[in-house]
Amino acid sequence: MGVKKKKEMQVAALTICHQDLESLRSFADVEGKNLASLLLHCVQLTDGVSQICYIKQIAPLLEKEDKNGMCDPIIRSCLDILAGIYLSLSLKNPLKKVLASSLNGLPEFFLTEAIHSFTCRLQEELNTTDLCSYRKVIDNISSCLENFNLGRASVNNLLENVLHFLQKSLIEILEENRKLTGNHIAQTQLMNDLLVGIRVSVTLVQKVQGFQGNLWKASSSPIWQSMCGLLSIFTKFLSDDDLLQTIQSTSGLAVILFIKIMFDPPEKIPGLISSLLLRSVDCVSIPEWFMSSCRNLCCAEIPESALLFLCQGTLAMLDWQNGSMGPCGEALLLDTVHVLFSLSSWIKESTLEMFLSRILASWTSSAICVLESSSPSLKNSLNGNSSIVERLLEYVYTHWEHPLDALRHQTKIIFKNLLQMHRLTIEGADLVTDPFFWGLTVSLLQLEWHVKGKYTCLGCLVECTGIEHILTVDKTIPSQILEVMGEQSLVPYASDLLETMFKNHKTHLKSQAVDSTWIDQLHETWISPLLFILCEGNLDQKSNVIDHYLPKLLNCSPESLSYMVKILQTSADAKTGSCNSRGALGALMACLRTARAHGHLQSATDTWGSLVSSARIKQGLVHQHCQVRIDTLGLLCESNRSTEIVSTEEMQLIQFFITYNLNNQSPGVRQQICSLLKKLFCRIQESSQVLYKLEQSMSKHEPENESPKQHPSVSLQQYKNFMSSICSSLFEALFPGSSYPTRFSALTILGSIAEVFPVQEGGIQTVYQLSHDIDAGRFQAVMECFTSTFEDVKILAFALLMKLTKTVVQFQDSEKLQGLFQAALELSTSTKPHDCVTASYLLNFLIWQDALPSSLSANLQTQQVAYGDGDKLASVVERNTLMVIKCLLENLEEEISQAENSLLQAAASCPMYGRVHCVTGALQKLPLNSLQLVSEWRPVVEKLLLLSYRLSAVVSPVIQSSSPEGLIPMDTDSESASRLQMILNEIQPRDTNDYFSQVKIVKEHDSFDLEDLNASMPDIDTPVEIKGKEGKTCDVTAQMVLVCCWRSMKEVALLLGTLCQLLPMQSVPESSDGLLTVEQVRDIGDYFKQHLLQSRHRGAFELAYTGFVKLTEILSRCPNVSLQKLPEQWLWNVLEEIKCSDPSSKLCATRRSAGIPFYIQALLASEPKKGKMDLLKITMKELMSLARPTEDSQSTVPQVHALNILRALYRDTRLRENIIPYVTDGAKAAILGFTSPVWAVRNSSTLLFSTLITRIFGVKRGSDELSKKNRLTGREFFSRFPELYPFLLKQLEAVANTVDSDTGELNRHPSMFLLLLVLGRLYPSPMDGTSSALSMAPFVPFIIRCGGSPVYRSREMAARALVPFVMVDQIPNTIQTLLARLPNCTDHCFRQNHIHGTLLQVFHLLQAYSDSKHRTNSDFQQELTDVTVCTKAKLWLAKRQNPCLVTRAVYIDILFLLTCCLDKPAKGNQPVLESLGFWEEISGIITGSELITGFPYTFTVPGLPQYLQSLTKLAIAAVWAVTAKAGEQTRNVPISFSQLLESTFSEVRLLTLEALLERFSAAASGLAEKGLPPLLHNMGEKFLMLAMKEKQPECFCKILKILHCMDPREWLPQTEYCVHLTPKEFLIWTMDIASTERSEIRSVALRLASKVVAHHTQTREENRDSMAPELKQWVQLVVLSCEDHLPPESRLAAAEVLASITPYFLTNPHPIIGLQDTLALWRCVFTLLQSEEQAIRDAAAEIVTTALSQENTSQSTEFAFCQVDASIALALAMAVLCDLLQQWDQLAPGLPILLRWLLGENDDLVVCAESTCQVEEDYLFEKADVNLWAETLVSVRYLYKHLSRLLSKSSWRPPGPETLPDLRRTVSEQYHLLSQVFRELPPTAEFLKTVEFTRLRIQKERTLACLRLLAFLEGKEGEDTQVLSASDSPPEASQLTLPRAETAC
Repeated sequence: MGVKKKKEMQVAALTICHQDLESLRSFADVEGKNLASLLLHCVQLTDGVSQICYIKQIAPLLEKEDKNGMCDPIIRSCLDILAGIYLSLSLKNPLKKVLASSLNGLPEFFLTEAIHSFTCRLQEELNTTDLCSYRKVIDNISSCLENFNLGRASVNNLLENVLHFLQKSLIEILEENRKLTGNHIAQTQLMNDLLVGIRVSVTLVQKVQGFQGNLWKASSSPIWQSMCGLLSIFTKFLSDDDLLQTIQSTSGLAVILFIKIMFDPPEKIPGLISSLLLRSVDCVSIPEWFMSSCRNLCCAEIPESALLFLCQGTLAMLDWQNGSMGPCGEALLLDTVHVLFSLSSWIKESTLEMFLSRILASWTSSAICVLESSSPSLKNSLNGNSSIVERLLEYVYTHWEHPLDALRHQTKIIFKNLLQMHRLTIEGADLVTDPFFWGLTVSLLQLEWHVKGKYTCLGCLVECTGIEHILTVDKTIPSQILEVMGEQSLVPYASDLLETMFKNHKTHLKSQAVDSTWIDQLHETWISPLLFILCEGNLDQKSNVIDHYLPKLLNCSPESLSYMVKILQTSADAKTGSCNSRGALGALMACLRTARAHGHLQSATDTWGSLVSSARIKQGLVHQHCQVRIDTLGLLCESNRSTEIVSTEEMQLIQFFITYNLNNQSPGVRQQICSLLKKLFCRIQESSQVLYKLEQSMSKHEPENESPKQHPSVSLQQYKNFMSSICSSLFEALFPGSSYPTRFSALTILGSIAEVFPVQEGGIQTVYQLSHDIDAGRFQAVMECFTSTFEDVKILAFALLMKLTKTVVQFQDSEKLQGLFQAALELSTSTKPHDCVTASYLLNFLIWQDALPSSLSANLQTQQVAYGDGDKLASVVERNTLMVIKCLLENLEEEISQAENSLLQAAASCPMYGRVHCVTGALQKLPLNSLQLVSEWRPVVEKLLLLSYRLSAVVSPVIQSSSPEGLIPMDTDSESASRLQMILNEIQPRDTNDYFSQVKIVKEHDSFDLEDLNASMPDIDTPVEIKGKEGKTCDVTAQMVLVCCWRSMKEVALLLGTLCQLLPMQSVPESSDGLLTVEQVRDIGDYFKQHLLQSRHRGAFELAYTGFVKLTEILSRCPNVSLQKLPEQWLWNVLEEIKCSDPSSKLCATRRSAGIPFYIQALLASEPKKGKMDLLKITMKELMSLARPTEDSQSTVPQVHALNILRALYRDTRLRENIIPYVTDGAKAAILGFTSPVWAVRNSSTLLFSTLITRIFGVKRGSDELSKKNRLTGREFFSRFPELYPFLLKQLEAVANTVDSDTGELNRHPSMFLLLLVLGRLYPSPMDGTSSALSMAPFVPFIIRCGGSPVYRSREMAARALVPFVMVDQIPNTIQTLLARLPNCTDHCFRQNHIHGTLLQVFHLLQAYSDSKHRTNSDFQQELTDVTVCTKAKLWLAKRQNPCLVTRAVYIDILFLLTCCLDKPAKGNQPVLESLGFWEEISGIITGSELITGFPYTFTVPGLPQYLQSLTKLAIAAVWAVTAKAGEQTRNVPISFSQLLESTFSEVRLLTLEALLERFSAAASGLAEKGLPPLLHNMGEKFLMLAMKEKQPECFCKILKILHCMDPREWLPQTEYCVHLTPKEFLIWTMDIASTERSEIRSVALRLASKVVAHHTQTREENRDSMAPELKQWVQLVVLSCEDHLPPESRLAAAEVLASITPYFLTNPHPIIGLQDTLALWRCVFTLLQSEEQAIRDAAAEIVTTALSQENTSQSTEFAFCQVDASIALALAMAVLCDLLQQWDQLAPGLPILLRWLLGENDDLVVCAESTCQVEEDYLFEKADVNLWAETLVSVRYLYKHLSRLLSKSSWRPPGPETLPDLRRTVSEQYHLLSQVFRELPPTAEFLKTVEFTRLRIQKERTLACLRLLAFLEGKEGEDTQVLSASDSPPEASQLTLPRAETAC
């Protein structure tokens, strides 16, 4: 029974030398009771864990020894041996700590002798001179000092020797490190030794008692001399930039500690350290020893990094508690922070930035310690208003959005400590009213919510001062934070803040409360906004709230759950949700799921019984919204107790869920389903162990009274039945034609089952085993998953088969085995790439199952080796892999030889990449580091490399040509041939294929024979056909040749990379432990270099890069120094080649430098990240020098290469923050490169600039490119990149000067666009402070001047860039200033460009101001009123006095924006615009405009469309304003809608129609508050007339939409006299449009026609017969609109139409149209429910929901009025249809139609059968429309099930045997034809002819279903069964039996 074994701890056993072993044997007593016997037994064990037990007995044994005054020599000898054992153990061996712990308990009597033994042994260790042993000795010193009394005493005794050893070892290790420069692995080890040595020195000084007193401080003392020597060493380390920064950092700690220990008097230490930090040491007054030891710190210039680490040491090593250092300490504290502030402006390297942030945080902690007992002056220096705190706050605000998480965390600590510091300075004052805290609160709340630092700082503020004052400032804070939960990047911050606030508020309310009403206030503040989001929020919001905030809230307040459930229960019936909304049901399920997962619900029974019904859970499991389904499943599967019993009801519900939820297109949903079910299986497994244990205990102790609970054996049997049922459902889901999502889900869940319920081992009992439920059919179904075109399915199928026991998947049939192997070999040479993947998985499966055909074993004899039982499986796998690879290599060699003769022939018949892929796949599955047949593998590897190079040589001419994508030696005209000849000449020197030697001109529609390839051009007249496999002919296209070549290159690259990664290398040429020699590795590297630097085809060099990365990663870790240095050598070589710019160079200067950036990326990314990154530094320096513009225009190729390489490096995420210091230089190079006259340089500069924008501002985080989510504050940007401040300012000034020049030339500064793009990404922050060093103000005048650019786009950019540079409260003044600069109407000399730029700036500023949160400010109306007055002064710009339509349009846009902002009354007064007479002015502009007087322009006038749109928007706004004011009176409108709709310009009509459509839509949906305004009444006539004459498609579409929104009763009667069409003719006209126009118009026309049809059927019942032809035409139109080839818009419209007419046509108890038409509409529903597009399926599910909600259908199902998913909707729809047939009494005429649906008679079976014997013409990359969601057999099975149920329930039989004769004959003939085709198929047709085989199997099942139903109708069920099992049925037919159907409703 029962519990899984824990993984045993591995402990290395201790050993002793032979001499000590003999001593123990001589001392051991016979009884084995003395210490020597104990140690002897201990050392003779080989298991370290067992030795621990003996070690622990040492102290108790010695306690019993006789203490007669003298130590026994035996014990003395044993103690000596124990000392040797202790020092011989490694530092990490647990035995060392156990031994130390045991020896700490030695009786006091033995301590002296033990210390003596340890001292002697340690002395021997310290005397070593072997450098390799130094680390071991240092580790022993460290362990002696760590909680080990004997060790510490020994070190104290040998203090002089220990110090001398540490000094000597550090010097020698440093020297050895310098000698090994270039050997990264050795250097890394030595660096670690240095670091440990320094740390041990620090620990030694802190822990050893020998430093107490002053005797050792004498200058002649050896200890003193060693201390001075060590101090000198640490000082050198501190300034040595060649060492790791961790070494420098630790040295800084050591320097301060040693100064603290050595310097006298102690009170002068703070002053000395201050002088060191401030670089003001008085060299005369300091002691000589200090000067000699720390000369570098006293006299030389200290590097900034050294200064930083000294600050760290000062804060860490000095005692800051209780102000023990007095005023000097306070002064040192202030000096330290000022030094840190000065360093912050210099440090830009990411690692140093991290150190600085930690040190600043440490400084704030030290300041808190000092402030607790400090002087008033220090409190004044550190209160919230001091300059130091301001600087620290600026640091926080600058870095709280830093890319490094750790740095952002440090800013939080700094801010939190700052609040604590201020509290200490104002002891006794009220925190809430304190100006500092209040000001911080207000300024933080003013920030936008996208700023991450806002959340952390607010959280700290809440913890410090409480939540009450924040809620006083703004009560809507909870809702505001919940609103931002939709953005993933902000979720952790927002949820943490909400939790902090909620906890604080709850604690506060509880402490203040006198009764229980406090909880209501808590719920009102926090729970109500949460429930609103859960019910009404968007999908991302709800998901994030449920995942991150809801668990925290329930943990804080479990009592709130009942309140939430109560509210949601009452809402669930009203708000069921939809595909876009979870509704209250979804919110309820989410709350219950979270509560149960976190232990807030006691058990499942309580959950279902008291909180939610089983029916409601069932509705949740098939809800239309996927997340509701997931949450409901989570409620069933998740529990906080892993052993909670799964109830019967839960199991039934899970089974129901699986039936309808496997086919889900969303990968995320599939992943969640599989994860949750795995949790359930784990629960079943763990609870079953408990049940087994309970069952055993009950059998041993039978209770007297019967237990009320279920017996464990019953529960276990239920588990078994449930798991067996689940697996049956999952295996059935692998039916022929099942979709990718279904197979993926089923295989993943089956894999989880195999993993959770393992094969029985030992005493472990497993409630279920998957292997027991697998038969041959299920095994075959999993095997056929290898044929899926999706590799994920192949991977899962392979993994599942590997998890099964070997007996389940063994092959007994050798013929079948041979067929499978041959199929794999044939697939490996298929021209379809996914076939070779199938072949690889087939071969791997055969290899691992020891299932290779005997013929292969006979042909490829391998040396038989004797293996032990443990190695048997490994040997089988290795032998099989070797045989398969040899077989593949033989075939590959033949195909390469063929390709060397004719690459065209190879591409058409046997592309070689499949073989290579199979070899790689076999190698990847083999443990290559533990091979046993090494001698046989070596020639195979050698041959593999040789063939790889040969294959590469064949295909590389195509890949390396100038035009690889289209290269093929044939074309259709002489001009193309001549161009092709240039390519052939280019690649000729590297080519060995004869077909490249000459161009062949081919006649149109003709081709040539392979034998005539070498003939001269005039002789070509034969057809072009190449003989493929089996002698069949096939066309060869350029695509086939290209795919063959680049895929071959890809597979070779991956193979070589895999070999390097997996194969062990030979350490020396003669060694037998490796398969790859050093020379072979060099050759592989040279191969990658050649192809990366010369390939032109992106697919080829990208995949070569993948293989090369694997190689470079191995080389960087290789112990062989020559291989280790290869990447560095390759890097220098390629940089030199780039720099030389040799015309003969083969480097590709086009295609973004092709593979060159990839090559350098791989070399740099392999450099160890923990090192100094020297390669990166040198490479960036070289590239920056090349990327800068040069005077020599002839040498632009190196510049282009450099720019392209830089772009790749900035994009490489593996370089992380190491690349950030080079961003400034990269940006300069990009901006300056944009000014180059050479297009290639400008192009590369633009690409580099784009990459830098992403690197600086992060990946786009919002749909709005210019939203603040994608920007930085100016301070943050320029603090990170300070050198860009003067550069950008200078460049912008130069550009602005060019704009202001008389000529307006831009040639000298084309980089304006880039500059404005960068500046537009910055924005000011209220937290920026007052520092002017990096102020954004100097940029403003230059940006304003750029607004006068002659380039339209630049003016727009300048306007957008200006907005973030102006603070919100300064916008009104800036707008007024800009308006004042505009010319008056009397001016004669002005530039329209300048006017346009100024107006654009005004417009964007005004727009930003109107959108800002300041709109709630009381000054808002007044400020905009002032702006409006200024605008009126320049109103001539909007009138005809202004001849420029572009500027006129922008000015009108400004007026329109003002009307939107100000057309509302303020505080009971009349609207501002009215009081200013603004509407009269606007009316004047409109009446005087061309809308009234007519347009004298044509479209050739610049800006006319823009002007028309702006003017129309303003006119519509004026009409609505007058209408709202005048009510029924519309005489004062400046222009009527009729006038606008009659305009000759479509822009005017379109905008007008959009405005009207918005009003009509609102009125139709009931959203309009007052309905339609009187102005829009009786407009149906107008729209009808417009519909007849409108030619512009968009306008026509809008007119039809408006008519659709209007009530047909208003306008349909007017058609006859208005447009001379009767209503019936108008319907026909609409349907004609719906069948002929483009998709959008077709969709609208279909909706309109359907509304008219519904109107006719409702209002003219007596005339329905006369409408019959039109109704039939309408039905045909709907049917056509549902076809798969139509755009989704058409099918979506059809779904909406069907939903709207369901009560009239689909479910009407008295059908209006004929049965055939009704069934045709129902078939449309089934078609739409199986659409690939989710939106269409959801819309179709709405049809079913409507159908189930009718009076005559709602009683037949439990899902009436529920929003259900399409999967179950399909089953429900078929059930409803069958029920309706019975209601209509139409079973007799309806059944043949449904049977034909079941049979699928439209499928051409003959064509299907013939296609299995033909080779289809395959076009690469040309994909037909394939529905990846629909599953034919699902609908067939549902239809079969419901027809069977209907027939059995209704007892209906055909009146006579001849009722269905034709159908019976058709089905029988089809069945026999299928049987014949199956017999003619090859044995492995499922692999070789997958598509045809699947199609035949589907048709077979449909035919069988029809035969069964027909047999049932004829009363021949028994006979039919015999027919179906007849001998002519193929073996596959046994798998086609219809499964047991699950009830859907």
